[in-house]
Amino acid sequence: MQKGTKVKITYVVVLVGMVCMFTAVVTDHWAVLSPKVETFNTTCEAAHFGLWRICKKHMYIEESGNNGHWCGPISLPGDVNCSYFRHFNPGENSEIFEVKTQREYNISAAAIAVFSLAFMILGTLCLLGSVRKGKDYLHKPAGMFYAFAGLCTIISVEVMRQSVKRMIESKDTIWAEYYYSWSFACACTGFVLLFLSGIGLLIISMPQMPRNPWETCMDAEPEQI
Repeated sequence: MQKGTKVKITYVVVLVGMVCMFTAVVTDHWAVLSPKVETFNTTCEAAHFGLWRICKKHMYIEESGNNGHWCGPISLPGDVNCSYFRHFNPGENSEIFEVKTQREYNISAAAIAVFSLAFMILGTLCLLGSVRKGKDYLHKPAGMFYAFAGLCTIISVEVMRQSVKRMIESKDTIWAEYYYSWSFACACTGFVLLFLSGIGLLIISMPQMPRNPWETCMDAEPEQI
């Protein structure tokens, strides 16, 4: 496969990874939380949240449509009330986690995700410079930036996972069940694509190794006598 074809394929992978990461950052379906439901044919409140805000949904559940003692599925019709976390929007109508540690985890996950976006922007600027000005050496810093963006993404995912785990285990919250939703899947997909495309750009930008040991000697300039 020619080098130009490899570069184009890597560009496509980078673009898909960036779309997945942007989608994960701006949406609120990282995790779905549910309290324990003792009776059916009644209303209950479940929640789904992301990096910036939490949405609570009041739903009517029936025993025939529920697979266990939990409020859901979240796709059921109901009234939704979304509010930003208080540490991002210090207003009266903002929401804050019931546990103090959740605030720290949520701020950390959001901050690391912002670093990932910054690395993606820097990598994109390098790619645009290499395309418009034909400077292939910019592929190396672009690959490093995309690899760093992927690493920041997976760290943010792990911080969010620990946040949900501690929230469920805490006795100070009403949440008893949880599952990760499509925003979480987008973040994981963005990590894989960004990290692999970053490594791919680094490999492509490396000088080509000689196929045979004597090619280096044949290409060397003759010494002046």
